[in-house]
Amino acid sequence: MAPSFGRSISFQLSPARAITQPRAAAARHVRSISLPPCRSHSHPLLAHLQAQTAAARAWATSASTSPSTGLTLIDALHAALAELLLLPEPQTLVRRACASSDPLLDAFVLLADAHRGFQESLLALRRDAADARAALRRRDAARLASAARAQRRAEKDLARLAAAVSSSVARSARLAALGSATATAEEAEMAAALMDAAAASAAASAAVFSAVASVSAATSSSKKAATTFAAAFAKKPETADVAPEKLEELERCIDECESGSEVVFRSIVRTRVSLLNIRTPAI
Repeated sequence: MAPSFGRSISFQLSPARAITQPRAAAARHVRSISLPPCRSHSHPLLAHLQAQTAAARAWATSASTSPSTGLTLIDALHAALAELLLLPEPQTLVRRACASSDPLLDAFVLLADAHRGFQESLLALRRDAADARAALRRRDAARLASAARAQRRAEKDLARLAAAVSSSVARSARLAALGSATATAEEAEMAAALMDAAAASAAASAAVFSAVASVSAATSSSKKAATTFAAAFAKKPETADVAPEKLEELERCIDECESGSEVVFRSIVRTRVSLLNIRTPAI
């Protein structure tokens, strides 16, 4: 069950693997580091976060996109952010720059809601693909047409979700930038790194959603797809073999994205919890 947040910002679209041992070991290693006081821009973990942010942003703008690769990069970005927020110096800087933290918290709520909606879209696509496969097997043209229509609705939902997460998180990042205008150089640098991470995560998430929609569209590229296959049943049944191949590609994509999206969802939730704990430390 996804944890409930004090502030809920939901999309219209209505999670989860435990942290892996290597990740846990890495976290313990980070907690054991003893660092002298230093400026945030010289911190190696901040540089690592910035590198992961750049990698996610570069993938989001690349010509060829694999949804599973994008989810892996988003998870790596949030892992780098989690490692950074474990250390006292970054925590202090985030706490001081509290004026910008509300928009940042909102941004991570938006990201979590987006990936929850993405999971629902994946479930819908899986059902539609199963219906289409059954229709092809039974040569049921009416059922195939119905499955194709449902699949196109899911594709439109993914497109809307991609647009919503990108614009909403970008708006939160702009508000955070205004809130940190009076911060010190170190506080502003830390706030900028967090804002950039949230924005890059949103951009990569939007690219993932769009990529899945494209894979799905290959099986229902036009409103004539269902009637084309139905006609193939009557004339040359063997010409309908292309449909199962496309469905298999879509189902593989869904399999990869379901597990990856669960991991990313948990990573985003942990990031927001970390920010909340930094803002309101236990007394």
